[in-house]
Amino acid sequence: MKVTLSALNTSESSFTPLVVIELAQDVKEETKEWLKNRIIAKKEDGGAQLLFRPLLNKYEQETLENQNLYLVGASKIRMLLGAEAVGLVKECNDNTMRAFTYRTRQNFKGFDDNNDDFLTMAECQFIIKHELENLRAKDEKMIPGYPQAKLYPGKSLLRRLLTSGIVIQVFPLHDNEALKKLEDSWYTRFALKYQPIDSIRGYFGETIALYFGFLEYFTFALIPMAVIGLPYYLFVWEDYDKYVIFASFNLIWSTVILEVWKRGCANMTYRWGTLLMKRKFEEPRPGFHGVLGINPITGKEEPLYPSYKRQLRIYLVSLPFVCLCLYFSLYVMMIYFDLEVWALGLHENSGSEWTSVLLYVPSIIYAIVIEIMNRLYRYAAEFLTSWENHRLESAYQNHLILKVLVFNFLNCFASLFYIAFVLKDMKLLRQSLATLLITSQILNQIVESLLPYWLQRKHGVRVKRKMQALKTDIDATLYEQVILEKEMGTYLGTFDDYLELFLQFGYVSLFSCVYPLAAAFAVLNNFTEVNSDALKMCRVFKRPFSEPSASIGVWQLAFETMSVISVVTNCALIGMSPQVNAIFPESKADLILIVVAVEVTQHTILSYVYSWSL
Repeated sequence: MKVTLSALNTSESSFTPLVVIELAQDVKEETKEWLKNRIIAKKEDGGAQLLFRPLLNKYEQETLENQNLYLVGASKIRMLLGAEAVGLVKECNDNTMRAFTYRTRQNFKGFDDNNDDFLTMAECQFIIKHELENLRAKDEKMIPGYPQAKLYPGKSLLRRLLTSGIVIQVFPLHDNEALKKLEDSWYTRFALKYQPIDSIRGYFGETIALYFGFLEYFTFALIPMAVIGLPYYLFVWEDYDKYVIFASFNLIWSTVILEVWKRGCANMTYRWGTLLMKRKFEEPRPGFHGVLGINPITGKEEPLYPSYKRQLRIYLVSLPFVCLCLYFSLYVMMIYFDLEVWALGLHENSGSEWTSVLLYVPSIIYAIVIEIMNRLYRYAAEFLTSWENHRLESAYQNHLILKVLVFNFLNCFASLFYIAFVLKDMKLLRQSLATLLITSQILNQIVESLLPYWLQRKHGVRVKRKMQALKTDIDATLYEQVILEKEMGTYLGTFDDYLELFLQFGYVSLFSCVYPLAAAFAVLNNFTEVNSDALKMCRVFKRPFSEPSASIGVWQLAFETMSVISVVTNCALIGMSPQVNAIFPESKADLILIVVAVEVTQHTILSYVYSWSL
């Protein structure tokens, strides 16, 4: 027999706040009352059956600044029923993984009626988010007090409140005690050790944990390349043509590490239960708009937008714009080569120490320009992808990632391909690769971690001074925490973090055979990246909502595509090497084709061997 919410008491006089809802300052009282009633109403009456209260009571509102902030939580029973509703998978007493049900709760490992740790805090906050997002309009035609905010049956109330500016933001609260424990085991003591991936998953959810798991795995996978590259660099540094052995190792390495990761990722997500979770039906994304109609698949009333209009926008506007940006990137690249020629000419004429340093200036300037262009293009790509009006968030993300990856790949690597295969200048290739890699890593650390941390520290000091200035007898600890966290920056997801690793993987796998220290610099960067990203997640940004994930998604395909490109690139470099050319002096074109064919076959065989044997 299925247990229903209406048959159980899911109310509590006091509760642990898990999620904060911030309303606009001028929101009408009737709107607040309507929203409160919909959140606390029973499920059978169209509510979420959650717990809800203002951050401040009437007396506190007279003493402290009223911020229109509200706290949301849920009773233990409500959480367990919510876990069943979202399809969480848990380990049973017989060590199998099954979807959790309230009726069979005693069969699950670690469950106890007196134990509140069966669900992680991240899972609880995900459940509350799911319930808030599934608050649907019934017979309302508009949001009370706001006739311009139209509703229709089945429309998500939270999404309409957000797009109408009535709700400013919804974010999960940090648990300061749990956060301190996580920090102590994660990054506060610098040491060469494994990250507490399971603890990260318990606090931030699977998506964040998978990123840090991949970052850790990729860093350790780089160590063999760094260990081999260091003596290779020391003993054959001046002989730019002796790279065949290292390039051959590069081919095998770039293939094997991705296959091993897929196995490790599947093991983690199976243990967490997300590998077996059923994919939920995707709702239209908040920014999607169109003419109200009946969806022929679901039978629900929702905005509809013709597919041909979206295709016209993609092929007649977005595609030409991307091509124009790619052309501009190549134009900037040619300016960089003109600067290289100028610096080289100046050095040859004077031969001083000052001009020898000047040889690196064009590469440094170009690396900075590349980072600026990447960030500007990112904003343009986001605007274009949003304007294309994709119905689903997954479609939006796929189109955005494709746009960004194509541009970033050309912008970051076009000059290296030009130097390697057109100019055929291995000395300049080594210099350019080293400068681009090191400069981009320094800039990323400053922009993504140090600058946000400094700004957040300044804001935290201002909030503490404000709290100390209040002459009240109120315990304002929770108030201070909420005020501090609501002003933190919003973590926009793992997109930029994976993109940084993707470009790093490209620098190492494509041309590190001519600059063997590339992997060593990548390892050093990633050891600091782990700590800076951990600090960023814990102290700089708001806590993100947990998102169940079974893999790193489309990024796995992106890395595999880069791996294939690296195979072809290293094969071509091997075919161009003097050692191989000495063996096949007659036909260079045939030689390169033979080498590419052999190595692509090897790449394919290795992929299948590791995917079946691991």
